Amino acid sequence: MRPALIVCGLALGLTGPALADSDALPSLPVLDIAPDRVSVVGVSSGGYMATQLAVAFPETYRGLGVFAAGPWGCAQGSLRLALGQCMTQRHGSPSLAELEGRLTAYRADGRLGAAEALARQRVFVWHGEEDEVVDPALGELLAAQYRQWLEHAEQLKFISADNVGHGWPVGGTGLAHITELADCRLGGSPHLLACDRDAAGELLNWLYGELTAPDNGDRGTLLPFDQREFYRGSGLADQGQLYLPKACEEGAPCGLVVALHGCNMSQTQIEDAFVRHTGLNDWAAANQLAVLYPQADTSMANPQGCWDWWGFDESSWEPSAGHETRDGHQVQALHAMVKRLSGDDDAQEDAPAR
Repeated sequence: MRPALIVCGLALGLTGPALADSDALPSLPVLDIAPDRVSVVGVSSGGYMATQLAVAFPETYRGLGVFAAGPWGCAQGSLRLALGQCMTQRHGSPSLAELEGRLTAYRADGRLGAAEALARQRVFVWHGEEDEVVDPALGELLAAQYRQWLEHAEQLKFISADNVGHGWPVGGTGLAHITELADCRLGGSPHLLACDRDAAGELLNWLYGELTAPDNGDRGTLLPFDQREFYRGSGLADQGQLYLPKACEEGAPCGLVVALHGCNMSQTQIEDAFVRHTGLNDWAAANQLAVLYPQADTSMANPQGCWDWWGFDESSWEPSAGHETRDGHQVQALHAMVKRLSGDDDAQEDAPAR
């Protein structure tokens, strides 16, 4: 059934895909996903969320890539800490020992994955030294945190990039013609930085090993899908996007990259800039990697369309919020999308309701 489910996808050419009718969005297809080739990556709030997902379900996510974000659990369900320790550090630096105690307690309750699975991940952490949104020292803390967890130090690659601001650096895969990129050092919308550096290539080659370089050939298909199946609340947009190389579309075994945008980077905010211009699709097309682009939504509690890394979507009304655990509403929704793509028939049943 895989090809039949994908025929409504839009060929990715020079023009971006139109948003689908919200009442007639297709479901995510089932693909032949190789279990050992699944990773999650993200930038800024998407970086924090990527780490939450990787720590909650390390058995599934063998690789983690983080741009411009700090350590797991940093906000501890507090907006004050999110702003004052996890971005600017004006309230001091996060305590890794305190966060480790939080992780241990969650794991004892079965709310996080096994330490043994976490220890086997490959991890890529990037932070620009000129980042004025998230203090670069926080990226170093995330790297230090993961060094405590990983079996071997060689599983982690940490890059502190000089003259780079807040965002996702791009370049090196045919993106030089794009004019809507932000200044490499200064950042700003769309938070894709014209650094003439192929960060996507560095990331994926670290997570997956030596990959085939993009050849600018057949770039595959961009498929809109209905996110409402996975989250019946206000935290996610109705529509997400799935990028499929031709081989994956035709049923070949493929890897999967879950790519999470940052605040003010959703498709409703910057159109398809993140979905098309990170460089991920070029590498994915050459290496049989599907790329899932879930989309967060704006709300009164979350006007910038961030992913829930500090508990805005549940901590104000839940007696025991779990946004950073397997109980987290958005964590559950994102993981259910991956389960659907991997052929798990229980994906829809796991969708959190509000």
